[in-house]
Amino acid sequence: MHVLITGCLPDAVITDIETTCTVVQNRTDRPMPREAILEQVTGQDGLLCMITDTVDPALLDRAPGLKIIANYGVGFNNIDVAAATRRGIPVTNTPGVLTDATADITFALILAVGRRVVAGDRYTREGRFQFWAPFHFLGSEISGKTLGIIGMGRIGQAVARRAAGFNMQLLYTGRRRLPEETEHALRATHTDLEDLLARADFVSLHVPLTEQTHHLIDAAALDLMRPEAF
Repeated sequence: MHVLITGCLPDAVITDIETTCTVVQNRTDRPMPREAILEQVTGQDGLLCMITDTVDPALLDRAPGLKIIANYGVGFNNIDVAAATRRGIPVTNTPGVLTDATADITFALILAVGRRVVAGDRYTREGRFQFWAPFHFLGSEISGKTLGIIGMGRIGQAVARRAAGFNMQLLYTGRRRLPEETEHALRATHTDLEDLLARADFVSLHVPLTEQTHHLIDAAALDLMRPEAF
């Protein structure tokens, strides 16, 4: 089986794939140029692509023998799944592997924006910090505040578990309401989007990119939020 890998993966992964496949690989950390992918995908049986690659009908037409598309990531909005399905090509992704990593980064961003970490870091690195003062880079407390989570799937729930350590009040909304026992365990209250935006001190989005969620937060949504909310 001949496989095109568009990203630079660990040697152990490539060695494992090479036990059964002939591999053509992008060996740089930069995204593989579109022109190179179109050229190299011809004649391949498998495509292991990155989230930076657009897999569309034009690409699929260059690889009539393609048997599988494996996306190196949780999302798959970079792939025209319908076009692949019409050609009988299964598309796979890697759900679950980044849940905790994404939740960690989410909470890092909550702390950074609330406590003005980035602005303070930049100010200090520019050599402008001269003194401490009560209102100098005064941020907002995170502990005890209300966190609104839009989209309470795996990642949303992981963020909620981290918020418990800061004694945050949790509001959430999503396509489906969680079972009562899960709400109780997370200390989360279900509500609608408008109420969440009006009440939350911090709002965190964990929804897939779809026609329904595109620009979910628009001017009207922002107008519902309090001026001091993040």
